[in-house]
Amino acid sequence: MQEITKEIIVKDKAAYLPVFNRYQIVLDHGEGAYVWDVEGKKYLDFLGGIAVNVLGHNYPPLAEAVAEQAHKLIHCSNLYHTRQQAEAAEKLARLSGLEDARVFFGNSGAEANEGAIKLARKYAHQQSPDKSQIITAWMSFHGRTLATLTATGQPHYQEGVGPLPAGFDYVHYNDIQELESMMSEKTCAVLLETIQGEGGVYTPQGDYLKQVRALCDKYGALLILDEIQAGIGRSGCFFAYDKYGIKPDIVTLAKGLAGGVPIGAFIARGEVAKAMQPGDHGTTFGGNPLACAAANVVLDLVPQPSFLEQVTIVGDYFREQLVALQQKYPDLIAEVRGTGLILGAELSKDAIGGEIVNECLERGVIINCTVGKVLRFVPPLIIVEDQVDEMLEVLSQVLSKYA
Repeated sequence: MQEITKEIIVKDKAAYLPVFNRYQIVLDHGEGAYVWDVEGKKYLDFLGGIAVNVLGHNYPPLAEAVAEQAHKLIHCSNLYHTRQQAEAAEKLARLSGLEDARVFFGNSGAEANEGAIKLARKYAHQQSPDKSQIITAWMSFHGRTLATLTATGQPHYQEGVGPLPAGFDYVHYNDIQELESMMSEKTCAVLLETIQGEGGVYTPQGDYLKQVRALCDKYGALLILDEIQAGIGRSGCFFAYDKYGIKPDIVTLAKGLAGGVPIGAFIARGEVAKAMQPGDHGTTFGGNPLACAAANVVLDLVPQPSFLEQVTIVGDYFREQLVALQQKYPDLIAEVRGTGLILGAELSKDAIGGEIVNECLERGVIINCTVGKVLRFVPPLIIVEDQVDEMLEVLSQVLSKYA
């Protein structure tokens, strides 16, 4: 480790809240699907800022739009209109396919989910004060604020921060019978990730989401889909729910929406959105002109059929090669899951996930392990098959040490 790296890490440890288990490198700049550290070492990035850098690093139109907007207007209060926000909202409303859709911009996925939960509760309260139950899934991840932490079906995230907000119950993802047994006229909403990312890359099986939609209709409950990780083209459709033939009442987005600039959003169909009136919700920074200028670049490119088709082609190839790797190392890889460019390889041995990530990093490849044993791949959506091969060659070399 060179002095410049050591100096930055020492400074960080002395001043920053120690909530991240950081790797011992300091990233400096990027280009496409690659990043470089301050010592000049190059890495192939198959994490993409955890599904954020959808257009890769240093994408010229995105960088130019941010720079141009910074010279005009970085921020103004939401008491005033801006062209950038109006255009981004119009594009998202249209792309969502929700009837008379309305958009609200925040700064993060947690804020988007907080807003969706708040809107759902407010809408349900107008029907009945007792209609407050929100059902989420075990192994879900919805954020780290108190409400979204409670919605997250992973108890270890909730330890030591109680009392938690009331009214949340949990079911197993893909178990429609369990969900039906939990629902009643008091159910306000069902909140699910269209594809579970942080929980291990689980996709909906069969007609699961269509059946969830039908149950919500039966009990007058709202269906909220969290597409913070699975949205913005990652599934091969702009909204992952389009892949499964349904429409939610509310959908949440963040991560890739502005290609790396912080932004979040929830979109609600018009009838639900009417539950919010002036003063009922707000944000200081959400939807600022800088973030929306970046979002407009993403919203102009990613929904294009040719772009989404390429995501599907590369994603299918990637999945096929992961399955081939599983066949090569059947004692190490138990299952390959996912769709498009949100993929996971579950390891048979719990203890080696972190070691594999570290060894790939040493060899110049950035990947991720979630829930202790699932290698998760959410690279920039611009990756090509040669880069998939490059990453898998390194991963295969690392796995061979454990075979």
